[in-house]
Amino acid sequence: MAHIESVQTDIQKRKSPKRRTSKPKKTRLERLPVRLSKNAEVVLKTRYLKKNERQEVTERPEDLFGRVSSTLAEIEKNWDTPQEKIEELEIKFYNMMSTGDFMPNSPTLMNAGREMGMLSACFVLPVEDSIEGIFSSIKNTAMIQKAGGGTGFDFSRLRPAGDFVKSSGGTSPGPLCFLKVFSDASDAIQQGAFRRGANMGMLRIDHPDIMDFIRYKEDLSRITNFNISVNMTDEFMETLKRDPNSIHYVVNPRTRERSPLKKKGSVNEFWRVSEIFHEIIHRAHSTGEPGLCFTDKVNRVNPTPHMGNMEATNPCGEQPLLPYEACNLGSINLANFVIGSGPKAVFDWDRYREVIHSSTRFLDNVVDANNYPIPEIRQMCHGNRKIGLGIMGFADALYKMHIPYNSNGSVKFGEAVMKFMNEESHNFSEKLAQERGSFPYWQGSIWEKQGREMRNACTTTVAPTGTISIIANCSGGIEPLFSVAFFRNVLNGKRLIEVNDEFKRVAEEEGFYSESLMERVAKDGTLKNCPEVPEKWKKIFVCAHDIEPEWHVKIQAAFQKYCDAAISKTINFSHEVPVEDVDKIYRMAYDMNCKGVTIYRDGCRQNQPMALNNEKAQDKKGTPATQSSKPAVPMKLSEIMPSLRIRQQTPFGNMHVKITVDPKSEMEREVFAQLGRGGDLANSDLEGICRMLSLFLRCNGSFEMAIRQLEGIGSSLQIPTKDGRVMSLPDSLAKALHKYHEAKKNFGLRALLLGEVDIHAATKQQTGKDTTEKVTNGHSRVGFDAFKIRCPECDEGQLWYAEGCMKCYQCGYSQC
Repeated sequence: MAHIESVQTDIQKRKSPKRRTSKPKKTRLERLPVRLSKNAEVVLKTRYLKKNERQEVTERPEDLFGRVSSTLAEIEKNWDTPQEKIEELEIKFYNMMSTGDFMPNSPTLMNAGREMGMLSACFVLPVEDSIEGIFSSIKNTAMIQKAGGGTGFDFSRLRPAGDFVKSSGGTSPGPLCFLKVFSDASDAIQQGAFRRGANMGMLRIDHPDIMDFIRYKEDLSRITNFNISVNMTDEFMETLKRDPNSIHYVVNPRTRERSPLKKKGSVNEFWRVSEIFHEIIHRAHSTGEPGLCFTDKVNRVNPTPHMGNMEATNPCGEQPLLPYEACNLGSINLANFVIGSGPKAVFDWDRYREVIHSSTRFLDNVVDANNYPIPEIRQMCHGNRKIGLGIMGFADALYKMHIPYNSNGSVKFGEAVMKFMNEESHNFSEKLAQERGSFPYWQGSIWEKQGREMRNACTTTVAPTGTISIIANCSGGIEPLFSVAFFRNVLNGKRLIEVNDEFKRVAEEEGFYSESLMERVAKDGTLKNCPEVPEKWKKIFVCAHDIEPEWHVKIQAAFQKYCDAAISKTINFSHEVPVEDVDKIYRMAYDMNCKGVTIYRDGCRQNQPMALNNEKAQDKKGTPATQSSKPAVPMKLSEIMPSLRIRQQTPFGNMHVKITVDPKSEMEREVFAQLGRGGDLANSDLEGICRMLSLFLRCNGSFEMAIRQLEGIGSSLQIPTKDGRVMSLPDSLAKALHKYHEAKKNFGLRALLLGEVDIHAATKQQTGKDTTEKVTNGHSRVGFDAFKIRCPECDEGQLWYAEGCMKCYQCGYSQC
């Protein structure tokens, strides 16, 4: 792929296409026509355009871009900008949005030129160790979230549970109790907001309640509007490398007393550093949380250290902020700057520079146009004037240039475009400072030490771009595409397939395009199972499930290298990965100087009701079927029924599992299991699990659902096996049931019951592995099919976890 090297040479030299040397006559700028996809029109009508009291849309997309651009251009009057220049800037701002070159964050699109006028997307509020301070922050959260902003909190200042409270003579309930109060408040606020309230909750690794915090989201229904992350120190991570078995010490935030972290219920047992880290990665493997924020790395590059430490981030992690600080964001669509396609494609660095400068000016004007919810936030935002200019359309740009996402070429391109943005936004911020003055808190900042006047303390970030990337018709942020083809709903309940433009062009030119292929790709989310697609194109048009987690970290690190703030990025895993892989990625992110890391294992947040077949969930008239109020009654079984035995390793020795099946319906009806040397306690636990499981199956419960409920449950007693780490007794049972389920799917129930197939030999011949798990191109089918979650809004699209949030690329729904 020699063309990639040529593209990289062009990147490094910052070359753009040759332009005419003679200067054209300057003509008056004109508004460019709005270019929107059908999906973008739906998103705008649903979420952004003005509506009257009857919820009727009262403005067009042109009107929206017009009110946003005029509101931001009007700020120029503060600096005595000539009217002609103001009008020119208004058209520039309008054209950046109408063409999809640049989009500001959602609150700016929603609120600019309207009564509410709150334009920032992300805020961090302090949580002080007092009832007054706590409930003051809850009130401020309500003010922010009703206008569409997201909030981040560090709960590390709160005294631990059971600590003394002088005013009452009692004890503190601890930070987790108040975290729940914040969550409940957000649930109430979101009903009247533009979008669902989103929060980030953080706790330092050296807080006495850290273990309860790490385990807090084992029950994912407990707080649904909070992401949680551990504020991880360099001291902990370096100790993990140097002396992992050392005892972990915590600090009481009230007394500042340092003490070893005692295990609950024990007299002299203490948590060790390796044990705590294992708990973190195990919970992340099970639920996707907690993430990590490397707080010392964040504060080493804090641009205004004299104003305090950055203790928390916004909900998706890309903006570490000081208490009471906010940031307004915007993203540039990289795909729009790629001219041509394939080996001859070039990146237009000159036009990219122009849009960076205009976008920096746009976002600096947002600081002044913003209607801040409380005075403290206004003071901090005007004091530091932070803005967050980032990118989107990275995956689309790679497709156009035929650079695989999981390649060194992708890493180099990402590093180049981010470095260029960082440098040029700094250059223009310096120019604005010469015209308007530096940010008020400049004295004492890193910029003063460099002797450089700056209008903004920070200028760059990489934010999530869920709905704004739909409006711009590009891929989100720096994430890979989840598929090169999607199903789209159209009128009369029909579905059309929407295919990535570059992939469609290549497929047609190369002669492998077909409707059946597109349907398969839309269903599977990958080209790996498509033999008609040549290997060289499979390598170019990789999707999320094709990319090894290590490449996600490399891409994140490349962008972080030249970014003032941080990166919103999700490291995606297939469902089958062992917990050790999460451990590897968390350590890798730290070593590669990322400021944080978030992972998501496919299917770890399965919400079964959303995955039901839509046709089965409706009656003949097309209306949702009502759920029966009658209690489920377990069926009676025949006196004699066939069964199959599976042997499985467990932390308590070998387990022998027998699954009773109905030969007519081929449905599993009972599960019995026995341990060889588990002892009374383990065997009684196992009997209880099997009784409830059998009752569930006799009530026509889903066998696959039962497996998903049991797998991944952890304990302090775990063992490694050739099939991966077995983490508990129920996890052992889930692995045995999964072996049976895959064997049944591969060879048929009749063959299993009659002993017509040597399962071990057949599976080894088929996959090359000593396991009964069916593997297709390195990914179990479970990862692609069994864990698809239906969007609760459009009821057709599939939810994906990316950029720290669950979102639907079909209708624009976002949980954040």
